[in-house]
Amino acid sequence: MAQDAAESPFFKKQRSEGNLVVKDPPKFDLESYISNYDGQTRLDRLRHIGSHSPYLAVDAYRIAITEAKQGKNPDLYVTLATEFEQIAPNDPLASIDTAWAEAKTKQLDSEQDKLEHELKSYKNNLIKESIRMGNEDMGHHFYARGDWSNAHKAYIRMREHCTSNKHLADMTLRLVFVSIAQKAWLTVQANVAKVDAAQVKGDDKTKLDPLISACTGLAHMSLSNFHDAAVSFTTTSSAFLTAEPAAGIKWQREVLSANDVAVYGGLCALASMDRSELQEQVLNNNDFRNFLELEPHIRRAMNLFCSSKYSACLEILEGYRNDYLLDVYLSKVLGTIYGRIRTKSIVQYFIPFSCVTLDEMASKFQLTGDYPTIEDELESMINDGTLNARIDLVDRLLISPPTNPRYQVHADALAMAEKYDHTLRLRLTRLNMIAAGMEIRQEKKSNQFGESVPSFGDGLGAGLRGIGSKMGF
Repeated sequence: MAQDAAESPFFKKQRSEGNLVVKDPPKFDLESYISNYDGQTRLDRLRHIGSHSPYLAVDAYRIAITEAKQGKNPDLYVTLATEFEQIAPNDPLASIDTAWAEAKTKQLDSEQDKLEHELKSYKNNLIKESIRMGNEDMGHHFYARGDWSNAHKAYIRMREHCTSNKHLADMTLRLVFVSIAQKAWLTVQANVAKVDAAQVKGDDKTKLDPLISACTGLAHMSLSNFHDAAVSFTTTSSAFLTAEPAAGIKWQREVLSANDVAVYGGLCALASMDRSELQEQVLNNNDFRNFLELEPHIRRAMNLFCSSKYSACLEILEGYRNDYLLDVYLSKVLGTIYGRIRTKSIVQYFIPFSCVTLDEMASKFQLTGDYPTIEDELESMINDGTLNARIDLVDRLLISPPTNPRYQVHADALAMAEKYDHTLRLRLTRLNMIAAGMEIRQEKKSNQFGESVPSFGDGLGAGLRGIGSKMGF
């Protein structure tokens, strides 16, 4: 079945357009994996898996089509069925149920007319709370239909009718939710900042903090800001694991799960942090340790990197490459993340050596397909300034640039001698001034806060004037 799917018109078109096609099966079980999600992200992830993995395409599309037909998005159902028809044309689910799609569209249009009529009557009565809830219902309706743009507009119209900080925070969280569905990451960042700035206090603030950190990390990662993403994910409180729904949204199931936080945070940290940062901010982080327990291979990879066992770390990550390529958010940046981790590993591995054979480098760092030979990869790193070394193709050596330790020792000694000479002259000047009965006093002034602070310039000037008068100037 997987072979038939791989040779289907759909995947032939994917390959011809240069889109990602994952040939090998992943490690995860599809049903167990997708059971962690609900709502739009569940369908989005199923479609991503089905359209990129010939091995799981049939199962993923079957589940997605069945669930889409139970929802309120007939356009998505038609799209899924059309794609599935190109993969498995003989499957019963591949034939589009046009009667259902037309009936569902009419039903949704009728619901929309009803909601618009109710909202209009609320506006005529000038009841702020009713208007706010009417716009919220409109936003929910458009979101369920997959009309992200109109959903975003409906939620924004709630702003002027919010009567409390809690209402304002819930409205902004809804905007974050829709923006994530649109994958509009700059909008996500802007709205997350507004949620964070909202004057929500007490238990409500405690509940929001882990959600804000996780969503901020997701936006940073999707924009390739890996260090900022790592900081956001690793500072996500373990309360995220048991957080209650906020703004009516189960964020752990409708956006990203705790396993996702562990994987995203761990990979971003490996790509952007050095060994000391990894140890202090990630592995010794009590909150993030609770997430890492859900994905022990990520913790094992970080421990190996901190222990300078780079090839073993890369081997673990390569074993999960197919799984991560089938993640709807991680797939777009995985190549960059893995490339940075590999580059860091090569640089750190080479630091203690004056020279290493190219064969040894090739055996330690197995090629991943980005470069035909290890020489090409090392040459690229040297050219862009990442690796400070030279390649000897005759003896097949990677050589560290020569250094002159005697010159450095002499330079340090001369600098130290000049520093001691300067310090000694200052001390002799002070002793001579004391012996001559001269003194430099510090006059005090008041700063803008009314605090008295020393004024070194005025004190020095007064002291010099005193010296001049004693010497007859």
